[in-house]
Amino acid sequence: MRPWQVSRFLLELSQKSVGIIIPSLFLLLLCIISYSQTSVKRSEQQPLDLAKYGVRIEPDRRLIVLMACLEFSGLENNLTPQGENFRKRIREDLSPLNPELKQKIQIFISGYKRRHPDQTPEQITASFISLAYALSPVPELQDPQRTVDLPADLLEVLDFSPLVREFYRRSAIAAKLEEYYKIYQQESDKMRPSASVMVRDLLEYLNTRPQTNFIEKIKVETKDAKGKTTLQKIETRERERRFFIVPELLAPVGTINFRNIGDDYYVIVPPDTNLSLSEARRAFLRFVFDPLIFQNSKDINGFREQIKGLLDERRKINPEISADIFLAVSRSIAAAADARQIEFSKAKIATLEARKKLEQAKTDDERRAIVAELNKTKSELADETALLLSEAYEKGAVLAFHFAEQLKGVEDSGFDVSAAFRDMILSINFARERQRLTETAEARKRALERREQKRAKQLPGRELSPREKALAEKLLQVEEMIKRKEFEKADEFLSNLMQDYPGDPRIFYARGRVASLYAELTFDEVLRDERLGKAAANYRNAILQATSDTDPILLQRAHVALARILEFNDQIEAALREYEEAIKLGSVDEKAYNEALAGKERLQGKP
Repeated sequence: MRPWQVSRFLLELSQKSVGIIIPSLFLLLLCIISYSQTSVKRSEQQPLDLAKYGVRIEPDRRLIVLMACLEFSGLENNLTPQGENFRKRIREDLSPLNPELKQKIQIFISGYKRRHPDQTPEQITASFISLAYALSPVPELQDPQRTVDLPADLLEVLDFSPLVREFYRRSAIAAKLEEYYKIYQQESDKMRPSASVMVRDLLEYLNTRPQTNFIEKIKVETKDAKGKTTLQKIETRERERRFFIVPELLAPVGTINFRNIGDDYYVIVPPDTNLSLSEARRAFLRFVFDPLIFQNSKDINGFREQIKGLLDERRKINPEISADIFLAVSRSIAAAADARQIEFSKAKIATLEARKKLEQAKTDDERRAIVAELNKTKSELADETALLLSEAYEKGAVLAFHFAEQLKGVEDSGFDVSAAFRDMILSINFARERQRLTETAEARKRALERREQKRAKQLPGRELSPREKALAEKLLQVEEMIKRKEFEKADEFLSNLMQDYPGDPRIFYARGRVASLYAELTFDEVLRDERLGKAAANYRNAILQATSDTDPILLQRAHVALARILEFNDQIEAALREYEEAIKLGSVDEKAYNEALAGKERLQGKP
């Protein structure tokens, strides 16, 4: 029995009279037992040979050099504890850097910031990561040939490449690079378990495997033996496709960057990233589906105007969305598969748990309650999927809902999804796709409400664990340092504390507060702006690292504090967004809430 049949059976079961429940539940048990036997137990699975699926986990020397160069630019990103340690080592090993070179690096980055005042440090870093993959291997690090085909954001930073080459020649990094590379390889090894889980989960769900070699047919012209007549023939060329997972110690915490260059796909991640729960999933799904999109490009191109129409509607709201129809299809199928796999696996777990409970249930009332709870769980999972698909749709994945429905129809069939892909393309109903956000508005609302309820569970007065109590006591020590205006000491203390509590939003918030207060007492404008930038980065990371258990008061204060800094820097749109996010949380902190309302009113009148 397929999942949708199980759901329908359980729904009907919950509506039956008591006299029919007992035999129905017996059938339900048989159904679930049969269903569970088709799943593969992880303990019985052999370690995954990632290379067979085109996946490689390895550092990139070009990226190591470029990111080390950025460390001397004044661009202050918040890093993982491992990243902070490596940052200290880099700065010790490569200092003193030639003052003239350091100044040129800082001037270039300052100019970029002025041209992009709304970009965060993480977004700026992402642009320069693109540059690393455009350069030739070390030691040459040569530019690509300038053509109109190069992306605009890459062209803008391409003039930074001479500084990267100069940095490689004039600093000590060339002598240290292999030593650094070995440190990065250790991070690669740590990522293999979660990479295996990610690849296995997604490929088992899709019943497929990625194309690691691509055969391309090319029309070529040759001359006959006399050299007079031009002949045309078809040649086949085989290309290798690869998916690189690249650990980067100096990557901002909580960020994942994805680049697709020809047949190579790169996902750049900071240390300790759980790939199976990250945006790397969608990057890998793009790697899986892109050959299918290429093979069906004629059919997709036949719907060019309809897809473009959907994209144009989204681009009116967000002009940053790409108008590329093939990219929209790629993003849509990746978002759909990502969301559906999560729902499918969670529903399977819930069904198995229900089976165990039903086996132990003694009364009809208990059995009815178990069935009702299972149906409730599945309904909530469906709402969460609708929310994920809506968010993807708003970002340009305008066919995400369609592909999700198509995947749901084949996910338990055992058929390779690639066999059904063309039918998925040909069955698009564009009139319905335009109505998707309206159709799912209620489901999205319910999912958002549940998210907020989970977030609100962190109530004042909750009993703290010994570990949480220890952190609270240490944060009180920081408050005492702030009172004594020992800002540098407080920041160092918090940096060390992050080693024991990696990624904790409370520490990021405290570091942001320390940097912000220190900036208020700074008269040198350059130093003041540097400290404000550090404060903004920490507040932003407090927001990014927040979970459903994070105190909503802290989260609201972080949004407001970040908004104030952005407003000070005349980044009006970005500041307004932060005030609005704070308002969405409601009056959890009256002072912060009122300040957010006032800030929004103040900025709405500005151009």
